[in-house]
Amino acid sequence: MLSFWEKELWFKDIDLLIIGGGLVGLSTALFYREKNPEAKILVLEKGALPTGASTKNAGFACFGSPSEILDDLKIESENEVFNLVKQRYEGLQLLRTLLSDEELGFKNTGGYELFLEDDADTAHVLEKLPYLNKKLEPIFQQPAFVVDNEKLQEFQFSGFSACVAIPAEGMVHTGKMIFNLIQKALRNNIIILNGVSLESFEDLGNRVQFQTKFGIFLARKMAICTNGFARPLVPELNVEPARAQVLITNEISKLAFNGVFHFQMGYYYFRNVGGRVLFGGGRNLDKDNERTLQMETSAIIQKNLQKLLKKHILPAQAFQIEDSWAGIMGMGGNNEKEVIVRLLSSNVACAVRLGGMGIALGAAIGKKTASLWD
Repeated sequence: MLSFWEKELWFKDIDLLIIGGGLVGLSTALFYREKNPEAKILVLEKGALPTGASTKNAGFACFGSPSEILDDLKIESENEVFNLVKQRYEGLQLLRTLLSDEELGFKNTGGYELFLEDDADTAHVLEKLPYLNKKLEPIFQQPAFVVDNEKLQEFQFSGFSACVAIPAEGMVHTGKMIFNLIQKALRNNIIILNGVSLESFEDLGNRVQFQTKFGIFLARKMAICTNGFARPLVPELNVEPARAQVLITNEISKLAFNGVFHFQMGYYYFRNVGGRVLFGGGRNLDKDNERTLQMETSAIIQKNLQKLLKKHILPAQAFQIEDSWAGIMGMGGNNEKEVIVRLLSSNVACAVRLGGMGIALGAAIGKKTASLWD
């Protein structure tokens, strides 16, 4: 139960209500504030920290590896695929204007796609690199992908037959990113309430009526920015939850590699985090059970990650697993990759289904969402 004072300050005369306090939700709030300096903006986040993936992902500032892009071309047109790569790259640049590189913990380390010795498609992917580079040259103004097999020995990996460097990629510190976005939102007089879930809503035509555990209130506009958690609120949306699991090792002296690494079409990914190896992925092993909203790890995937870590990434190193966790992404059914940013009704918008590319797309999607009522 809320007091008169609490209702007056937090829940009265809301101009824009945002559901979800992650990267998309906070970006939407900040870009809306730029255009509406006097608006009352309220962000509701159901968790103590962003619940989905914003503070739980691996921190890859990436736009798609060669094998991922070629796989997308099997089901989508060239225009759709390369435009999405462009959106991801430009989204990363926009994020770096929203926050400084220091606030993001951004480092342009470069990235790499690795190919296991038994990968059947390696030769095909390498053969297609000139084609991909030609298509992507207008975006990057340099070759997007460069074969660099000498790195395999330098990095001291095992069981990989080829390495493709991706110079434009980098990494961020996802905790710093969200922490500093929150601080920026607060400085811009944006109200953030944690531990408050949206239970239901209805567009009444001139207002949106919404219900939380504290009661029923009104807002002029509402944006649903909950990504993989969207369907419980809007069942007709083509968004499926996809759990991503990650582990991190103890600190390892003289770790031989740096940068962001992908293999098996991006289903596995790892990086050096201050001398520790962060390794995630494996959702493809158990896709049905990983279409879940449960924020917990599973034995089958964690065991697989540890096995691959020992076999391929740290074959000559002793290590311990210090922590593991999971985050929830939003994917399209039938492998649809396009982000859903649209009005559901005159006063309710949604910005969901980021397809595992939240860091690359989040700021740009927030800007687009904030402009839907222009």
